[in-house]
Amino acid sequence: MENYTYNSLMLQLERLNISEDYVHAVFVVIFFIFMFIIVANAGIIFINKNLRQPMFLLYCNLSLNDILGNCVVIPRLLSDMLMSTSERFINFHECVVQAFITMLYGTAAHTVLMIMAFDRYMAICNPLHYTTIMTSKMVWKLLLSAWGVGFVLVGILIGRFKRCRTLITNLFCDNVSLFRLSCDSVFINNVYGLTFTAVLLTSSICSVFLTYTKITVICLTSKNKSLNKKALKTCSNHLTVYLIMIVCGFTIIILNRFPQYSYYRKFSAIIIRVIPGSLNPIIYGIQSAEIHKSLSQFLRT
Repeated sequence: MENYTYNSLMLQLERLNISEDYVHAVFVVIFFIFMFIIVANAGIIFINKNLRQPMFLLYCNLSLNDILGNCVVIPRLLSDMLMSTSERFINFHECVVQAFITMLYGTAAHTVLMIMAFDRYMAICNPLHYTTIMTSKMVWKLLLSAWGVGFVLVGILIGRFKRCRTLITNLFCDNVSLFRLSCDSVFINNVYGLTFTAVLLTSSICSVFLTYTKITVICLTSKNKSLNKKALKTCSNHLTVYLIMIVCGFTIIILNRFPQYSYYRKFSAIIIRVIPGSLNPIIYGIQSAEIHKSLSQFLRT
């Protein structure tokens, strides 16, 4: 199928390498996980609609990003699982949109969590100035900047290039699989992509590390048990979500460099979508007293 039609608009997707005996079982599992992701994250957004504090605006953006990232990949994946190899095609333009949103999903996850780390730092280390600095207006500016920068940088990464292959060596379209369609050199694309990823990860890791270092110092030098308890509760949520995302992200980055581990790469491509998307609303929903209160009020109405 590599020579299906030179420069054709129709591309073929690879399949998940599982036995035909287990296809329907895997389909059902992924389907119910996907439905949970949509319902749980939509619930977080709906419950938080009347909570105007900055942290809850960030929760909503994180949930919206999880919905977007999963909706662009999982429904198509489920549909392809029930199709034969000869029917598993995707239009090139749809593939580009899918790759763009997939990359934007990962970028936004990092930038939103970086803003959340800054919010926790201000709330714990500068509580007297928190309400004057971290206003809803400021949070919206930070969020729009984060999404805007990600939109532009990802748009450059998924820029136009000449293609002469038609096989997407993945379960869905991403920047790596798109670059593999080109018969010309994609050296510049790869350098830009690696630089973009390195800068994003370095900025993300350094900002979170510095933030938590300062928070730890404040907690160790403070004798305020109430402050320490609040810091532990709010920061543990954020740090857990961040570590899950980092582990999933590094896993797929490493596996993309080893084509011989195709099966594990495809499996990981699904895992890095469904694990953060399903765990994030659970982590924040369980730990947030405000969300508990809003949920109780909703259920009583």
